[in-house]
Amino acid sequence: MTAIVTNEKTGHHGGTLITTEEGFVEISVFETNVPPLFRLYFFDPSMQPLALNHDLAATIETRRPDGKKQIFEFRQEGDFLRSTTDVPEPHEFMVSLTLVGEGINRQTYDTKFTEEGHDHGGHGHHGHDHGDGIFGWLKGKVAHSHSITEKTDTAMESNKRGIQTLKITLVIMGLTALLQVIIVLASGSVALLADTIHNFADACTSLPLWVAFALARRGANRRFTYGYGKIEDVAGVLIVLIIFFSACVAGYESVLKIIHPEPMVNTGWVAAAAIIGFIGNEWVAMYRIRVGKEIGSAALIADGYHARVDGFTSLAVLFGVAGVWLGFPIIDPLVGLGITITILVIVKGAAKSVWIRLIDGIEPEILEQIEHAPMHVPGVKAVRDVRARWIGHRVYTDVVLDVAPEITVREADKLAQSVEKSLLDHVHLLGGAVVQVKPDESTRLS
Repeated sequence: MTAIVTNEKTGHHGGTLITTEEGFVEISVFETNVPPLFRLYFFDPSMQPLALNHDLAATIETRRPDGKKQIFEFRQEGDFLRSTTDVPEPHEFMVSLTLVGEGINRQTYDTKFTEEGHDHGGHGHHGHDHGDGIFGWLKGKVAHSHSITEKTDTAMESNKRGIQTLKITLVIMGLTALLQVIIVLASGSVALLADTIHNFADACTSLPLWVAFALARRGANRRFTYGYGKIEDVAGVLIVLIIFFSACVAGYESVLKIIHPEPMVNTGWVAAAAIIGFIGNEWVAMYRIRVGKEIGSAALIADGYHARVDGFTSLAVLFGVAGVWLGFPIIDPLVGLGITITILVIVKGAAKSVWIRLIDGIEPEILEQIEHAPMHVPGVKAVRDVRARWIGHRVYTDVVLDVAPEITVREADKLAQSVEKSLLDHVHLLGGAVVQVKPDESTRLS
């Protein structure tokens, strides 16, 4: 094992450059429109990009001033390696990079990583890193600004992805519920009926979100100067009402079956339907949650977790089947009531989330990111009077900065632009920022 303490140099992507036996490795943190992640780029001695060796394995251990350590694993993504976990703020720590692979002896390199080692663009001679894929390539060709306009373009693409996700999951949930309906008619299981009603309701919840995403793509106008993003909150209210209605229907059918019991038949098919319901819901849950996190849609993420819970309620139908097999058919409507209660719990959580968005609530961690980002800009003495709100799946904020009293108007304008860029770089899914610069008169008086 070779331990080498390197000097800090800047690579093509603004990261810390390490000299290795094969050439150079650049360590950067990429956090434009995504949570901060390590990226490793590899170059030969003449700083030409190297093709990645598929057998290459890399790990990073960070050591912070307080002694806290963290290990990061990596996986290949395009022409670089990407960490599989986020990098917590602040991004200032000692780094131990370990490389091992076929034809490569185990190598460990130590260096110091600071906030300057960020893959935000504007560092090094490559300028901006616009992300991956065709949209990243297009931005690299036609856009050269991390301004509000670029964020708006990203928001429009997010709405498009949201609609695509809803279309796909609507079809999957619709087919799942349709298969269950057929088996409900053949078996008479009230537990399966309750689950089927709920799965149909889940499919219906896609429709208000679909409308919300479609309207949001229209952008701002003279009447709706912030665009149609708040429609997503209205869609959230409709989703809560649909889920609540499904709970009422499921509960009614379960109580009716207790009062007027009917035998369950074709129990094997009921068990199969329960498993189908679980698989369909879990697939939809994973897809919605992943895309929701990528585009910053709280409604889509909530809908995904809701589908995950529904998957387990589908499995609960198996208890009703087991009850019939064991000679206790009453278990079937009791499971139906249990599913009803589960749906009502979901309604409570969803209603709370939607209510917080409706009254412009904001997560404390987002507010902390907004307060932290301007402090990376030289000349900012303090950040105060921070306000933030969600509009659709973008955060809009107002901040007031305390600066030296002798600052000129031109300097204040330049500083405000730098703070805006820092906010865009550090705050995931920021849609816009209003930055006010105010002289700190207490400094003059002192």
